[in-house]
Amino acid sequence: MGQALFGRLSQCARLAARSRSVACLGTILGFGLLALGGAGGAAAQTLAALPTARSIEHIGVARPVLGWVKFCERHPDECRVDADEPAVAAITPQIWRSIVLTNRRVNARIKPKTDTAHWGVVDSWDFPDDGYGDCEDYQLLKRKLLADQGLPRRAMRMTVVIDEQGEGHAVLMVRTDRGDFILDNKTNAVLAWNQTGYVFVKREGQEDAAWASLGGLTSPTTTANR
Repeated sequence: MGQALFGRLSQCARLAARSRSVACLGTILGFGLLALGGAGGAAAQTLAALPTARSIEHIGVARPVLGWVKFCERHPDECRVDADEPAVAAITPQIWRSIVLTNRRVNARIKPKTDTAHWGVVDSWDFPDDGYGDCEDYQLLKRKLLADQGLPRRAMRMTVVIDEQGEGHAVLMVRTDRGDFILDNKTNAVLAWNQTGYVFVKREGQEDAAWASLGGLTSPTTTANR
């Protein structure tokens, strides 16, 4: 492993030992999968090593956060649901590699900055065109890049969770025939949703503009989290 990766893993191991953080243990698991492939980094998180993960069930409708609503007003094509697209992506080694590498590359390319520091507002969803953004901005860019590579947009759902700090956080859920996997700016490892340690609150719907509730009891009004 590279020095930076080893430092991140060591830090997370110390935190997990002290606090038994489920999210941190998930990060350790993810980095461990990368390490199994040697120097290939995220590309070494191979499809062959990927377990089949169950899909997360939705339990009703939910209201999207205001930042998403305003994003859709500016970028309606990004929010339109095409019912002719598959609701899950069929995973091949090439597609899995694209997912893992896109997650890693966007995480390295964008520098974290809160919306308050960036734009002077609590929560603003948009593409990080100037190289800075917070959690949802990373994920919006990943989804756009993966859609450009041929993944069905309908299978890639923006998702709101409660993170290990008890704060609202946005991730990208890729729904696949191997289960639901999470792209996250907090880790380069693409993890099954139930390996993240997050409380899943809601995600974009797959039939229309309404969002789907995922059973999390707390629904944050913003995702102002780097």
